[in-house]
Amino acid sequence: MLPLITRTELLSRMEAGTVVVVDTMPVAYFEKEHLPESHNIPGFPYEQAAEFTDQLAPAVLPDKAAAIVVYCANTPCRNSEFVGRRLLELGYTNVRKYREGIEDWVANGLPTGSSS
Repeated sequence: MLPLITRTELLSRMEAGTVVVVDTMPVAYFEKEHLPESHNIPGFPYEQAAEFTDQLAPAVLPDKAAAIVVYCANTPCRNSEFVGRRLLELGYTNVRKYREGIEDWVANGLPTGSSS
C-alpha cells in the first residue's frame, strides 16, 4: 500500500504549490470533475493502468523526485493504488495516496475543477 496523505495536508500542500496531484479516474470522470490543477493518468480499466501510466507519466510528471499525490473516487477505489505503484516502479520516489478521494473532497465543500 502507498503511503497516505490526509485531506488537510493535501490542501495545505496544494495551496503552497509543493505537490503535483494526479487524478486516476477514467478520462470522462476527470473531465467532469477533479481536484484543482490535477493531472489525469487513468487507472481504470485496471489491466491498462500500467500502460496508461507508462505513456502519460513522462509528460505529466517529468520530475521523478517531485511530491506526487494520486487519488480516485473513494476509499474502495483501486485506481490510485495501481497508478501509484506503477509510478514507484518507474522510479518516482515521493508518491502518496489521498485514499478518501474526490468524494471526501467534495463532501467537505472543497473546490473542484472541470474540463468543460
